Amino acid sequence: MLPWLRNASCLDTLYVGVLLFVLAAIGVGLMISAISVTQQHALLDAFFLLVPAIILSGFSTPVANMPAFIQKITWFNPLRCFLVVLRATFLEGTPIHLLLDQFWPMTAIAAFTLTTAAWLFRRRMY
Repeated sequence: MLPWLRNASCLDTLYVGVLLFVLAAIGVGLMISAISVTQQHALLDAFFLLVPAIILSGFSTPVANMPAFIQKITWFNPLRCFLVVLRATFLEGTPIHLLLDQFWPMTAIAAFTLTTAAWLFRRRMY
């Protein structure tokens, strides 16, 4: 393991989690914006995406209590990973190297949504 991962503080863990979550959330928002034709369409799309995302994030109902197929679906939700990072950082002081399994899904979601949004915007411009 890289030595700087072992020496990272809880604040560094939180910074990395916030950065990855913000990138993923911006990517989702830009993708909704690229797909939508009007502002009203974008608001409806955001509503129909964000309400299930909040419900399936584990904020009100633990993910462990959900059915197995829904637990697999929640890995496509960056809010689920971010809530785990927040709880682990604030309540337990978990170091960054123990939360890498929560960081890589947010990184993958951010990479996919940002590149897809850029491709959709470029395609619409021509």
